[in-house]
Amino acid sequence: MITEYTYRFRLYPNKEQEHFLNIQFGHCRFVYN
Repeated sequence: MITEYTYRFRLYPNKEQEHFLNIQFGHCRFVYN
């Protein structure tokens, strides 16, 4: 029997990290499209 596990994480970035993540997600969105 195979048991699957799910892990959920919540991120609380500061303003500098939030800005960096927004840029990275924007690049990913551009590449994906």
